[in-house]
Amino acid sequence: MSRAHPLLLFSRFTWVKVHLLTSEAMGEERLTAEQTETCEKTASKASIYCGKLLRYKPHGFTVSVITKALLGLLLFGVVWAVTGPACLPGQNLFGLVILFLSAVCGGKLISVFRFPRTPPIPALLGMLLAGVVLRNVPYVTDAVFIDQNWSAALRNVSLAVILTRAGLGLNAAALRRLKAVCVRVAVGPCLTEACTVAVVAHFLLELPWIWSFMLGFVLAAVSPAVVVPSMLLLQSDGFGVQKGVPTLLMAAGSFDDILAITGFTTCLGIAFGTGSTWMNVGKGVLEVLAGVLTGGVMGLLLHFLPSEDQSDVVLRRCCLLLGLSVFSVFGSRAADLGGAGGLCTLVLAFIAGLSWKEQKAPVAAVVGRFWDVFQPLLFGLIGAEISISTLSAYTVGLGVSSMCVGLLVRVLVTFCVVLFAGFNMKEKIFISLAWMPKATVQAAIGSTALDMARSAGDEQLQKYGMDVLTVAVLAILITAPIGALAIGLAGPKLLQQETHTLDEGERESTRVDGLESKL
Repeated sequence: MSRAHPLLLFSRFTWVKVHLLTSEAMGEERLTAEQTETCEKTASKASIYCGKLLRYKPHGFTVSVITKALLGLLLFGVVWAVTGPACLPGQNLFGLVILFLSAVCGGKLISVFRFPRTPPIPALLGMLLAGVVLRNVPYVTDAVFIDQNWSAALRNVSLAVILTRAGLGLNAAALRRLKAVCVRVAVGPCLTEACTVAVVAHFLLELPWIWSFMLGFVLAAVSPAVVVPSMLLLQSDGFGVQKGVPTLLMAAGSFDDILAITGFTTCLGIAFGTGSTWMNVGKGVLEVLAGVLTGGVMGLLLHFLPSEDQSDVVLRRCCLLLGLSVFSVFGSRAADLGGAGGLCTLVLAFIAGLSWKEQKAPVAAVVGRFWDVFQPLLFGLIGAEISISTLSAYTVGLGVSSMCVGLLVRVLVTFCVVLFAGFNMKEKIFISLAWMPKATVQAAIGSTALDMARSAGDEQLQKYGMDVLTVAVLAILITAPIGALAIGLAGPKLLQQETHTLDEGERESTRVDGLESKL
């Protein structure tokens, strides 16, 4: 005979005791047999109901939605309880909380829509649209107010987090293994697109040359947030694995971003220099060198600190890494070397990851969780910077035209750089199409020039900065969903699928051999 659950026994005895006390209060000396039997039946039914309630464990989509809604309400409730009136409609904290929750919901909703056998539409698109909606819906705009200083600070923190994550994700072994083809795919399309956009934007948008090149490098970066998940989905189904196409694109994507960020920071230093043209050029180069050297020194510091014999070494490494990254971004601005911060963060995370080797994975996982929090903030705040009423059809049309010309050149150059890499015609076309999406880097650095222009108080520079940000947002809205769908739809049609099953070790060996045979 199985033992009864303690809570069931407790409920049964409780019912009996309550009835006894009630009877004594009424002056009864003892319970009759009928009353005792009735009491025991009632207690038995109650214990059965308690047992069913304890054994019931809700699950499924509905419970998940309720849990997330409760977490959202709890977040707002805690902030309101701590800050009071500062979290009421029209105040800064209210706007930040509503923006964050709206961006999270927008990302979840946009991910629901997908075509069969294709990667989902990137969640960042829904986050961006949530920010645009909150900024441009009447009455909602007044209630969801966000201070510009807070917005800039949070976007800079998000920039530090995403660049840290990118630095940790760089694979030095893949770069050594892929050699020439990786360099060609990363460098050629990036530089040609940046130069093409710069020339077109200079004449169409009437931007100064340095601001045109700044826009060019903002648009020249491919988005790992779109490319990597799509490549992993194709790779899991065996498409392109034998030739190493997914591995090539995932490895080259990070180095493409480094080149674009380096070019952007150089132009940023020149644009906000106060001396002669040559002095500004020298200052831009100096900022790049300062970022690389400072990041290298900080990365070496994290090789020694904290030591491996300390407790909670992963937590301490995360705190030091993220703390130094945020300090680099903000400290470079304070030192009037604004272009050095982003590059310093990339180099810092890359060097630290090299020194940690296999122990890098848990740190990268923690940084990834931080990015889960700051990603909705970054894309939501970027979207909230766009006021549709102030945009002119002239600027939007010419900006999209500049972007499209740059994309066309990028696709053609990508096709050319893989001509002699051992791929067939279909694979070359696929690589060219997969090298289009824009998202993460555009959101991370697209508003940097506008923030610095606002700090300088120059209205003309603010206009240039807003033009750069507007075109960057348009690039995300247009290329992110199109790129994800193009990869998902074209991959199974253009890439060869493995016809036999390989274990993981054999599959990795095949990918590496396929890549090395093309070099």
